[in-house]
Amino acid sequence: MLFNNFEFLASYGTFAQLPDTSFPEVVFAGRSNVGKSSLLNKIMQRKSLAHTSSTPGKTATINFYGWENIRFVDLPGYGYAKVPKGEKRRWGELMEGYFSSGRNIRLVILLIDMRHKPTADDLNMIKFLKEGGFRYIIVLTKSDKLNKTRYNSAKEAIKQELAQFGDMTMIPFSSVSGEGTQGVKKEIENAL
Repeated sequence: MLFNNFEFLASYGTFAQLPDTSFPEVVFAGRSNVGKSSLLNKIMQRKSLAHTSSTPGKTATINFYGWENIRFVDLPGYGYAKVPKGEKRRWGELMEGYFSSGRNIRLVILLIDMRHKPTADDLNMIKFLKEGGFRYIIVLTKSDKLNKTRYNSAKEAIKQELAQFGDMTMIPFSSVSGEGTQGVKKEIENAL
């Protein structure tokens, strides 16, 4: 698959704006500032196709990237406390509408910051994906920020925390070193 051929297509801020499609979609989800844009840029072999932000909660739209008949879908980050209640409600409606609209979702890539325990929002998202029957993998971001000892203990702690959900694929990822990039690409290709 030619990952570097993906281009930005469009952003949508409300569920009503989302166009109908039967194209297969790979969805990127996770809390605010977890590294979704960095992962997308690494996978698509671009420096700034997906815009990164140092301000959590900044991405308030669903962003679509495409190549031929395949779509990558970057969902707004969840769990940022400083977002106004009305904005949180709009995000919730957008996310719920997206997942319940019968789209051709082939894979959800859920990003969790490897430096921290999964949040209640992360656990709720996994539960939602599992109950909804969505195929998903976990990508553990920011792995380069941990030394070897901390890396191994963090990976094991997250594995234990998520054991309640059964077996799942977990891939440590670093946008700096590129660790995990090929594994994520392989999972995407297998899902499509």
